[in-house]
Parts: sequence; C-alpha cells; structure tokens
Amino acid sequence: MKNIKKYWGKFRDFLDDDSWVSFVVMLLLAFIIIKFVLFSGLSFLTGTSLPLVIVESCSMYHHEAGLEKTFESSVYEDYGLTLDDTSDWDFKNGINKGDMIFVVAAEDIQIGDVIIFNGGTANPLIHRVINVGDSYSTKGDNYKTNSRQLPSEKVIEEHQLVGKALFKVPIIGWAKLIFFEGTRVPRDRGLCE
Repeated sequence: MKNIKKYWGKFRDFLDDDSWVSFVVMLLLAFIIIKFVLFSGLSFLTGTSLPLVIVESCSMYHHEAGLEKTFESSVYEDYGLTLDDTSDWDFKNGINKGDMIFVVAAEDIQIGDVIIFNGGTANPLIHRVINVGDSYSTKGDNYKTNSRQLPSEKVIEEHQLVGKALFKVPIIGWAKLIFFEGTRVPRDRGLCE
C-alpha cells in the first residue's frame, strides 16, 4: 500500500509539472477518461451507442419565421400534418449547428420527435419524425435547405435508429466543429443563416 501511495504521489507531482510532456500525458488521460469511462457510462445509462451528438449541419435550423415557414413545404401535407399538430412537439425553436444533443434509446417514437438515425451518410442524420408505421419517415425543419424529403428519410427501419433527442445544450459543440470547418465545402461552413 505504501508503494502505491508513493508512486501515486510521484505521478501527481509529474502531472502538476509545467512541462510539455506532462501536458501531453494530461490530454491523453482526459481523452481516455472521456472516451472509455464517461462515454461508455453514458451509453449504458441512456441505452444508445451515441449518447451525445454534435449537430454538424443546418438541416434543423429555424429561421425567424419558425415552424410556420417550415410547414409551407408540401411534404407535411402529404403526410396529413398541419401546423396545429405541432403544439406538443419538442425542439419547436429548432436545433442549430454546434448544439450538443443528449440522446436516449429510440423507444416510443411519436410524430414530432427528433430522432438520430443512420441514413446512408458518413454521419447519422438528426431530423423530425413526420410518419410512424411499420417504418418511420422524417424531414429536416429548415425550410431553406429542406423543402423536399431526402430519399433516405422516406423509409427508416428500426435497425437504422440510433436514438431520440432528449434535450440540447446550445453552442458547446463548436469546440469540436471549429477544427473541421475548414475541410467542409464553403456553402456548409460557418453559422446557419
């Protein structure tokens, strides 16, 4: 036990040292703790493999007109939805690029829920459910970028579901996005307009 305390004390002193080596070790430890302890623990508690998601696009962004403009798309009419159906929907003010979404297991999905699903793209999609049946259908809320439904949104099977959005923490995802914005095509860079 004395040896453990002795080595632990030396290790703490090393981490307190203002050297580049101790800084790199500290970053590595932070990564390991977040990736393998915090993230795994959250996955277990939430019932999904992706408990935290950072929004990378503007597909759920609401302009000043909000859902009123969104519902001008004929897609909603095709599914028999009107603006009156949105009274109990979550995320009525939209989701912005850079928001971090807390995700839980995709259970009891209702029309109006925001789900995360694998839609044949590199990253999962985050869109609103507009039809529930043997499969699900979704559509992004942004009326400027999503006037039509993507082919991958028309039939979403149960096995494609990653989870359901529970709540968002605004802006915090930019801590990650800022490092990747330069690699995106110019029209997809920056804040949502």
